[in-house]
Amino acid sequence: MHKVCYFCSKWKQMNLDFNKNEDYNRQLASDLRQRLVKIYKGGGQKRIDKEHAKGKLTARERIDYLIDNDKNAIEIGAFVGLDMYQEQGGCPSGGVVVKMAYIQGVQCIVVANDATVKAGAWFPITAKKNLRAQEIAIENKLPIIYLVDSAGVFLPMQDEIFPDKEHFGRLFRNNAIMSSMGITQISVVMGSCVAGGAYLPIMSDEAIMVDKTSSIFLAGSYLVKAAIGESIDNETLGGATTHNEISGVADYKAKDDKDALDKVKNIISKIAYPQKAGFNRVKAASPRENQDEIFGILPKSRAQQYDMKELIKRLVDDSAFEEYKADFGKTIICAYARIDGWAVGIVANQRTIVKNAKKEMQFGGVIYSDSADKATRFIANCNQKKIPLVFLQDVTGFMVGSKSEHSGIIKDGAKMVNAVSNSVVPKFTIIIGNSYGAGNYAMCGKAYDPRLIVAWPSAELAVMSGGSASKVLLQIEKSRLAKLGETITPEKEAALLKNIQDRYNKQISPYYAASRLWTDAIINPLDTRTWISMGIEAADHAPIEKQFNMGVLQV
Repeated sequence: MHKVCYFCSKWKQMNLDFNKNEDYNRQLASDLRQRLVKIYKGGGQKRIDKEHAKGKLTARERIDYLIDNDKNAIEIGAFVGLDMYQEQGGCPSGGVVVKMAYIQGVQCIVVANDATVKAGAWFPITAKKNLRAQEIAIENKLPIIYLVDSAGVFLPMQDEIFPDKEHFGRLFRNNAIMSSMGITQISVVMGSCVAGGAYLPIMSDEAIMVDKTSSIFLAGSYLVKAAIGESIDNETLGGATTHNEISGVADYKAKDDKDALDKVKNIISKIAYPQKAGFNRVKAASPRENQDEIFGILPKSRAQQYDMKELIKRLVDDSAFEEYKADFGKTIICAYARIDGWAVGIVANQRTIVKNAKKEMQFGGVIYSDSADKATRFIANCNQKKIPLVFLQDVTGFMVGSKSEHSGIIKDGAKMVNAVSNSVVPKFTIIIGNSYGAGNYAMCGKAYDPRLIVAWPSAELAVMSGGSASKVLLQIEKSRLAKLGETITPEKEAALLKNIQDRYNKQISPYYAASRLWTDAIINPLDTRTWISMGIEAADHAPIEKQFNMGVLQV
C-alpha cells in the first residue's frame, strides 16, 4: 500500500493556500488601481474639457507639471469623500488633491483645489483634508504650496464647515502659525479665490496670480452690486492686473498656469537647506526575500493565522531585523531594522498561535500583558535612541477573561498607550489586517498622531470584528422588536442579521475609513517602503525638541 508523505502533503497544502491568498490579494490590489483611475477623473471628462477650454490645467495636471519627474510622490487622501454627499452630486477626493512630493529637489506638500468638482467648492470633508495637509507640513516643517481655484464654501452645508474649531477658519490660523515657525508657504491663484478664502494667498509668504483667469476678492461683482450698488466686472474688481499694479495684494503676475508654476519652482529652488533631526540612515538595500510574496503570505480570511515575521522580511532592508525580547510576549514583535536605509523600530502584531514558557496557548493578533509590557519598554528604548517607530497593525484587541484581568491587563495596556501617546520620535502606522477596539489605540491609531497612517486593501477598522458585532447588534434588535410585541421568525432573524452584517461590513471597509480620512491612504503593499521612507525623510526636517516622558504610571 502506497504511503502518503506527511511533509509532501503539508507542503502541497501550504502551496495551495499561498496561491489562493495570492490570487485574492492581487485582486484587491487590482481593485484599488481601478478605483484610483476613476478618482483621478475628478468631476468627470466633460468638466476636465471645460477647464482646458478656458486655457487652464486641471489640479492633477498642475501638480504633475510642478513636481520633479525623477522623484517619488505620495498622495494624501485620494479616497476622501468617497460615497459621501451623494445628494449633492458627490465630492471625489474631497474636491482637493494633496501630494507629498519634491520640487527642485525640495520635499514639499502641494495642495490643489479641483475646479472640476463643484468649481472647487469646500465641503466639510474638504476642510478636514486641507487641515490634514497643513498638519503634515507643520509636524515636519515642510514647505507648502497652495494651488488655489475654488468657489469657496459650499453654502448648503455652511453650518458644517464655517464656525467650529476644526472648520474653514482654522486654515488661516494655521497660515499664521506656520509663518511664525518659518515654514515656507506659497499660494498660486489659478482661478477663483473668494470671500474668506481670499485670506489664504495673502497670509502666505508669496502670492502669484494668473492673468485673466484668476481673481481675489471678498465679494464678487454681483454681491458688490447688491450690497453697495457699484457696477464693476470681476477682472477690474480683483484680477491679476488689479492686485499686481494697484492694490499690491499679489507679488507676481503669470501669463498662464505653466508660467505661474515655473515661478514656484524658481522660488523653491533657492530655499535654504533645513536643519535636520539626524535620524540614522545608511545606503539602502532591497529585501532579500521576494516582496511579491506578500500577496501569498497574507491570508484571504482575516481569521486565519500567519507569521508576521515573514511579512517583515519582505519590508525591511536585506530582510534583516534584530528582534527585541524574542522569547517574551510573543504576540507582539518588537525589532530593530532598516527601511530604505533608515533605522526603524518595528512594533507588529504576531498572528501565529504561539506558546509561552508554561506551554499555555496564546492566540495571535491579541495583546497580552507580557506583550504590552515588552512593547512599552521597546517604545521607550526607541525614544531614547531617537529611532522612528513603525507600527504594523493586525490586532483584534487586548486579551479578556479573569486570568488577564487578574494579571493586570488594563494596567499593562494603559502603559503601552501611555508610551505611544508620549513618544517624541515620528511614528508611522500600517494597517495590514484587523484594527479592532483598544488594539487600534495601543498600536498607534489615528488618534495617537502618527506622521502618516495608511491601510492595505486587506485592512478592517472597527470596534470589533464584523461577526462579533453583528451578533451583538442582532440581539439588541431582537430585544427591541420583542418589546414591541413582534414575533421573530427564523426567516426574519436571518434577514435582520444579513442587513446588520451588510451595514457593518461596509463600515469596516478600508475605503469607508479612507473616505473619512481616518487613514491617509489605501496603498498597494508593495508601496509600503516608499511611504515609510518618504515619511521619515519628511520628519527629518523637524528636529526633536521634547524629551520623552511617560508621566505618572501605575507600575
